[in-house]
Amino acid sequence: MKTELNYINLSYQTGSQKEYNIPLTYQIFGKDLFSAPVILVNHALTGNSNVSGEKGWWKKLIGENQVIDTNIYTVLCFNIPGNGYDDFLIDEYEDFTSSDIAQIFLKGLEALHIKNLYAIIGGSLGGGIAWEMLAKQPQLSEIFIPIACDLKTHDWLHAQCLVQKFLLNGNDEPLQKARIHAMLCYRTPQSLNDRFQNRYDQKNQRLESEDWLVYHGNSLNERFSLKSYKLMNHLLMNINTEEEKLEKISSRIHLIAVDTDLFFPASEMRMCFEQLKEKNKEVFYHEIQSIHGHDAFLMEYEQLNTIIKNIL
Repeated sequence: MKTELNYINLSYQTGSQKEYNIPLTYQIFGKDLFSAPVILVNHALTGNSNVSGEKGWWKKLIGENQVIDTNIYTVLCFNIPGNGYDDFLIDEYEDFTSSDIAQIFLKGLEALHIKNLYAIIGGSLGGGIAWEMLAKQPQLSEIFIPIACDLKTHDWLHAQCLVQKFLLNGNDEPLQKARIHAMLCYRTPQSLNDRFQNRYDQKNQRLESEDWLVYHGNSLNERFSLKSYKLMNHLLMNINTEEEKLEKISSRIHLIAVDTDLFFPASEMRMCFEQLKEKNKEVFYHEIQSIHGHDAFLMEYEQLNTIIKNIL
């Protein structure tokens, strides 16, 4: 299985008319390119191109004999430029939007001579970028599976990202505090209450739930850069797929929502489903049942496996 990090050097002008040299990096898992159907996986906010293998963040879905079987498919994943996984960071992060990242990924496919995909799968921010890719290139993929995401950043999510932006621009542990706030958006009250039940940690002199949140803040601070987090939050804040182009998308679309998602509520994904149905698109709606909220797309693997197995 190939897992090395590969590079494509691109010249790119952003929608804000700024010129950049982008070292677009990617990983390929499974079959060699052009020997099998290609599945593009778009990673989420703090993810990266390492989707499979021992440290793969979606290894319970992607791998040998997994539902996205690397014995059958070529799995490709680009790093969002500036996520830091390849040490490339972007100082002026507001030069970029999700639309720019979608265009860069399309340039990456072109550089690899990939004209058509079997499927695009994206969770959260990655799904939003995939929507923007298909709006720009409607014939790109046979199947599209957006998970816990929408084609636009709606007001509620924009407001949460605004709070994140304020925290990230602070001087006192900005990344840790932003991550703690984000964890409360990724999970639900029931998820935390059921897990911790107001237990008090005598050693640390605080609730175990507080201990857990501080751990997640510090953990992300150790593995992620502030510049990257500001960029990712900005991209999430600005998903804005051109709706008039939806009817041109030729893919069979399978929306997967989480019934308790506070970030991309299932109600919004159902509205998207109805909107696409009205445009006579071949679209299907699936819903994960979970107490864990948005993060269920990284936790409820039994349900995800069952849904995706019936799609591919």
